[in-house]
Amino acid sequence: MSGVAMAERRRPKVVYVFSGKRKCGKDYITDALHKRIGSDKCVIIRLSGPIKKHWAQTKSLQLDELLSDGEMKEQHRKAMIEWSENLRTNDHGYFCRMAIDMYDQNHSKDIWIVSDARRKTDIEWFKSSFDNLKLIRITADECTRKERGWNFIHGVDNAASECDLDDHLEWDWVVENNKFNDCNEFINEIVNHALAIQ
Repeated sequence: MSGVAMAERRRPKVVYVFSGKRKCGKDYITDALHKRIGSDKCVIIRLSGPIKKHWAQTKSLQLDELLSDGEMKEQHRKAMIEWSENLRTNDHGYFCRMAIDMYDQNHSKDIWIVSDARRKTDIEWFKSSFDNLKLIRITADECTRKERGWNFIHGVDNAASECDLDDHLEWDWVVENNKFNDCNEFINEIVNHALAIQ
C-alpha cells in the first residue's frame, strides 16, 4: 500500500464529538474551533446535514436556510425529527455515515468536529468506528438559552433528539457556556490538543 493510501486510511487522526441542547452554543464553539484549526486540517461533520439536505430537496426549500440558525429550521424541526427517527430505528448509524459522506467522503481531513451528536446510538456508532474519539458536552442554563431565542416546544425539547444524552456521563470535557462564561480557554485547549496530534 502506498504512503498516500496509508495516510488516508489513518484519517481522521482525531474525532471531537460535541453534544448539547438547543441554543447551548454548540455551533458557535464548533465554528470557532474550525476557524482556529483551519479548513486545510479540519472539517465540521453535521449529523443533521443529510437530514436537512433531504428535507430541502423533497420540500423545495433552501438548504442554506435549514442549515442556519433561523426560523425555517425551527418550523420544520419536529417533522424532520420524526422522519429521521423512522430511519434510525432500522439503522442507528445511517445518518452518521451519510454525514461523513456529505462532508469528508474521502477522509481527507486529519481532524473531524462532529457538531451535533444527539443520541447514545450516535456515540456508540462513532466509538465502534473510531479509536481516537473525544466526547464533549456543552451546557447552558435555560435563562441563557432563552436569551439566545430558545423556547420549549413539546415534541422537540422532550424528545430523544434533545434528551437521550442527558444521563450520559462519560464525557472527556463538559463545558459551561452560560451568559458570563468565557469559552476561549476551552477552545484554546482543544486547538492545542488537536494540533499536537501527529
